[in-house]
Amino acid sequence: MTRPELHGLRALVTGGASGIGLATARLLADRGAAVACLDRELTHTAPAPGVAGDERLLGVRGDVADDTSVRTAATAAAEALGGLDILVNNAGIGARGTVADNPDEEWARVFDINVFGIVRTTRAVLPHLRASPAAAIVNTCSVAATAGLPQRALYSASKGAVYALTLAMAADHVAEGIRVNCVSPGTVDTPWVGRLLDAADDPAAERAALRARQPTGRLVAPEEVAAAIVYLAGPAAASTTGTSLGVDGGMAGLRLRR
Repeated sequence: MTRPELHGLRALVTGGASGIGLATARLLADRGAAVACLDRELTHTAPAPGVAGDERLLGVRGDVADDTSVRTAATAAAEALGGLDILVNNAGIGARGTVADNPDEEWARVFDINVFGIVRTTRAVLPHLRASPAAAIVNTCSVAATAGLPQRALYSASKGAVYALTLAMAADHVAEGIRVNCVSPGTVDTPWVGRLLDAADDPAAERAALRARQPTGRLVAPEEVAAAIVYLAGPAAASTTGTSLGVDGGMAGLRLRR
């Protein structure tokens, strides 16, 4: 029997208890990887199996906004799995509004999680990746990094920083054998988007508008983003680094006539 393509690899997924992170963790496990999910919503600090009912996934509580928490969680995950080969920097939060709508404190909070969170987690995991013969980092970016979207100034700025950080990290670590890429989803049908829609004056109309702005006419499924992440993390992408892979239903590049 042929072994799964990620057999023997160990992965850490931040924000792994729901949405894109959970879909990615499950697919990594399907492909043979041993997987730990770092998430602040988990109640236990020591790695324990059973994230979202999936006994294949080890869960460890950690907050990417806290350096000590991240270092403790990353060390615990690496010890439980016997090392780390793959890091998926997926944890993040959203924000609405123009450049004038959010106070300095909210700008700081979003950047602290979306950008500095990647810095903290990567910094904690780098010693383990340097010891791996197949090291890969995949960051969750967004189409908002390169396409101007209304009412998304703060979120877009943070994801633009993620895109630039991905390229810089790829340049810094390529000589160490560590590949760094990112995925740039469009609007994904995640719990956060669900909460955003629930808060709208007309949730049905807002959902229809989000679907319509993607050329495929629907929201992206978390599993579709997960497939892109797992590809970039795996051996099939061994010559791919410093790349952003769009999973946006054609949103970034297509200009269709209606």
